[in-house]
Amino acid sequence: MIGVFLDTETNGLDWSRHTILEIAFVIIDMTSGKKLGEYNTMVKVSDKEWLRSDEKSLAYTKITRSSLHEQGKPKEVIKEEILALFKTHGINRGEAVFICQNPGFDRSFFRGIIDVATQEKLNLPYYWLDLASMYWVRRFSEKAPDYNFPISKDAIADHYGLEGEKKPHRAMQGALHLIECYNSVVGFPEKDFQ
Repeated sequence: MIGVFLDTETNGLDWSRHTILEIAFVIIDMTSGKKLGEYNTMVKVSDKEWLRSDEKSLAYTKITRSSLHEQGKPKEVIKEEILALFKTHGINRGEAVFICQNPGFDRSFFRGIIDVATQEKLNLPYYWLDLASMYWVRRFSEKAPDYNFPISKDAIADHYGLEGEKKPHRAMQGALHLIECYNSVVGFPEKDFQ
């Protein structure tokens, strides 16, 4: 099984109004923990898309219009690069899953890069798993006395003595922090991850 540990940064929380600004993921062999590949890019957006930005979201990431203009790629180019990487690493339904901090959020914005019809046509993974649920099940099975504990990624990291995610939040550091937290919560059966 392969895990695609994915994170996105956006200019707001509403996928119907806002847009993705940055996407990153790391492809991991879920048995060994070995990194198979990675992807990280900023996304070019139109002036109209940028003007819809929520200032709190931009403050969270510190992504600027000029950085997107200078470093971003068009969505169609990103789509082709991601699909080529997925093909190289066999990212297919039944053989891979996406793992995110908040898959409902990331999946909504991911479809702005690769639309649902294309995902279906290419048999991309259907399941998007979240770290918080994994942590909740683990703590519940340990009979933790307080079932209302916080389950944010930083709270999970703190529980295991890990550092919180570096700020400002960026997609690749979010994906790498996600892997670190996953390793503490679930682990890789034949871990060889660095």
